[in-house]
This record gives sequence, C-alpha cells and structure tokens, in this order.
Amino acid sequence: MEILELNATMRTSAGNSPSRALRREGNIPAVLYGPGSESVLLSISSLDLEHALKKSAVSQIIFNLAVQNAQTGSRTAMIKEMQIHPMSRKFLHVDFYEISKDRKITVNVPVVVKGKAKGIEEGGMLQIIEREIEVLCLPFEVPESIQIDITDLEIGDSIHVKDLKVAENVEIPADNNYTILTILSTKSDEKAPGEESGAASTPGK
Repeated sequence: MEILELNATMRTSAGNSPSRALRREGNIPAVLYGPGSESVLLSISSLDLEHALKKSAVSQIIFNLAVQNAQTGSRTAMIKEMQIHPMSRKFLHVDFYEISKDRKITVNVPVVVKGKAKGIEEGGMLQIIEREIEVLCLPFEVPESIQIDITDLEIGDSIHVKDLKVAENVEIPADNNYTILTILSTKSDEKAPGEESGAASTPGK
C-alpha cells in the first residue's frame, strides 16, 4: 500500500451553498469518519487529490491527512466514496474512512488474468464478469491484485470466488461466491432457416 500525504482543513459550514463556494476556490468538501470517532468536516485541494490519484488506484492508497486547524493533527485514512460530476468529471465530495494499522478493513482488489486458456485456443472467448474482488485484511497488507491463472480452462469452465487462492492474511467474505470469469463458446448451434436435421427437403413434394 502506498502512503501519501494530503493536507486538509477543518470546515464548520455544511450544505450546498458552502460546498459550491469551496469548489469555486478549487477545493473539495470532504468528511472523515470511522469507528469510535465523530465525523469531521474537511476541505481538501482538488489539485492535490488529483495528483495523488494519478499515482495509484483509489483502493491502493492510504492517506496521512494533515488537518491544519485541528488539535488532533494527522489522521490515517482511506477513500471510502467519491462523488464525481457526470459531465465535467470534477470531484464533488470525498468520504474518508479513518483506519488503524491493527484493525482489518474491507477493500476491493483488482483481478489480474494470467495465461491463455485452452478454451480460447479452441475458439472460445474469455468473459471477465468481475474485475474487482472484495477482501478483508489489515490496511498495510492489502494485495495489489489477485492473480488468476486461466491456462487450464476449457470452453464452459468458470472461476468463482471460492476457487481463489489468497494469502493467509487476506480473507474473502464467506457469503461471496459469485462468478469472476468464464470461457464462452463463440460457435452457434442454431440452424439456418428451413434447414432440418437428417435429410434435405425435396422441392415440389
């Protein structure tokens, strides 16, 4: 996990009008919350956050939030949720979740496929259904990715969550057993219109 410094300032005003004023100044309204602590309203630089997110995926960054006007000082957190404008793609709001190095967190880890499946060699097609997997682990032990070797998969084969092999310090919720990927057939079993199996039809009879 990458640890990045990010400056933040406490804010006292909430609501649409103060939030719009912050954005006009190049800042983003944010909130910091976590177990056993009260929520804190923050303001962060849009440019600083943009630069941070260029370095790594959101789920792979731990922020050391340096709160400028707070007695508590720095807080360690991860991004829980981001609101982005659908047209301009500008940041609208960020939720930070405070973490502790000895308390497990739930994060999404990207799936990386390795090898070329036998089924693809035979004319099949790889369909990736889920590109991220939810895992539970300590903040500084989050894997960069979960690798899946598909070399031995044939047409019709699938990989489910229960088939994954992860490190001992990484847990996958027991109730998660959805399909991650599958090898599809690209051949059609449909017959051409008017075609019958067995004998061909005789014109005029």
